[in-house]
Amino acid sequence: MVGSGVEVNATMSSNGSLAIGKSVERLRVADGESFDPTAVVAEPVPPVVDSNGGDAEKRREIVLGKNVHTTCLEVTEPDADDESTGDKEAYMASVLARYRKTLVERTKYHLGYPYNLDFDYGALGQLQHFSINNLGDPFIESNYGVHSRQFEVGVLDWFARLWEIEKNDYWGYITNCGTEGNLHGILVGREVFPDGILYASKESHYSVFKAARMYRMECVKVATLITGEIDCTDFKRQLLPNKDKPAIINVNIGTTVKGAVDDLDLVIQTLEECGYSHDRFYIHCDGALFGLMMPFVKKAPKVSFKKPIGSVSVSGHKFVGCPMPCGVQITRLQHINALSSNVEYLASRDATIMGSRNGHAPIFLWYTLNRKGYKGFQKEVQKCLRNAHYLKDRLRDAGISAMLNELSSTVVFERPRDEEFVRRWQLACEGNMAHVVVMPSVTIEKLDFFLNEIIQGRSIWYKDGKIQPPCLAADIGSNNCSCALHK
Repeated sequence: MVGSGVEVNATMSSNGSLAIGKSVERLRVADGESFDPTAVVAEPVPPVVDSNGGDAEKRREIVLGKNVHTTCLEVTEPDADDESTGDKEAYMASVLARYRKTLVERTKYHLGYPYNLDFDYGALGQLQHFSINNLGDPFIESNYGVHSRQFEVGVLDWFARLWEIEKNDYWGYITNCGTEGNLHGILVGREVFPDGILYASKESHYSVFKAARMYRMECVKVATLITGEIDCTDFKRQLLPNKDKPAIINVNIGTTVKGAVDDLDLVIQTLEECGYSHDRFYIHCDGALFGLMMPFVKKAPKVSFKKPIGSVSVSGHKFVGCPMPCGVQITRLQHINALSSNVEYLASRDATIMGSRNGHAPIFLWYTLNRKGYKGFQKEVQKCLRNAHYLKDRLRDAGISAMLNELSSTVVFERPRDEEFVRRWQLACEGNMAHVVVMPSVTIEKLDFFLNEIIQGRSIWYKDGKIQPPCLAADIGSNNCSCALHK
């Protein structure tokens, strides 16, 4: 008979926090115990450590290879009589029911990461019984017949129109995530210019620097302005000593932390001023989140293949809203021959990063693009920007340091002092900064709930006056800082 029990290999550290050892927390079944599918299991967290000797600097410790800070649902062999009793099926159903309840609960407090959770793909449930795989080139059918290339090419054509490149001039594919789009875009640049130097602002996504390591590329980190966008004065200073080598540039259409948009036109102008002709540089545009929002923002600079860019990538699970990670990568067809090769096993060509590719993702993207269309996305962008301004204004009114870039829905503010608060609201943090990414699924009601909690929390964290809120002038500018010195 199945039941439940939790076995934890843990000890209390000297500061009273729970330290998880090499073995993870395991959710086990024990004889004679009942399983409660309505319970929401809180995951154990790594202990708080004092990083700089000061209490205000305490952060969660991350130790790779030693601690697994999550629950583990053990896989067990079925009993001999499970088929007749149905006990195993009942147990698994109850585990999934409890997991669903946990997902519902955690979704209520999701603010720090750029995922649109407002979607309904119930109509696509009928396709979950099929193993749909789009291996190989999207434009060349392979011997594997259970694919969704017709949906994939339809989605790619939609994005090609958005970024102003003709059908016969582009090549692309549906990736497994935004990182794969960056890896592919930079790889194309490296294949076009094998001796090229990769330039990226220091606030670029970590996958850009991962690509440099993977491809053994020389990489130059460029300084940023206080907004987080690339500093083209420093870019020029870095380019001039290397004029003998081609330039491969990552341009951010929304940085990870501040949501800053690099000035694409100024980047191109800087390259030209340094003597780079268009055939001596390759620009990849990382538009993971804002690449799909920018076209619908009035007076926003255009990301377009009519400009001398080489590739653009976006994530499909962020602003679009998709239940599985995915993305879109578009590049110029002329660049792909340097990357692709014939694969006899597939009876196709392949120029992608991965081999097998999720064939369900293009269908989900096709479905939502058809339902919303350009006008639907425009409404959602306007809603996000409006709600982001609301959050920023409410934070500033409450005396909390906050910044919102002009073309962004990412609101940066002071990092809450309580790490449990950070975890509860799933806030992304860097140094003394935290941010909320306002997505279509983030309502005014949710923002008010968050605002009330952070204001109440600050009244406790700083009540005795011994500890002051951090100064964010160096991070977001003195005009956006509300510390004791700058307010």
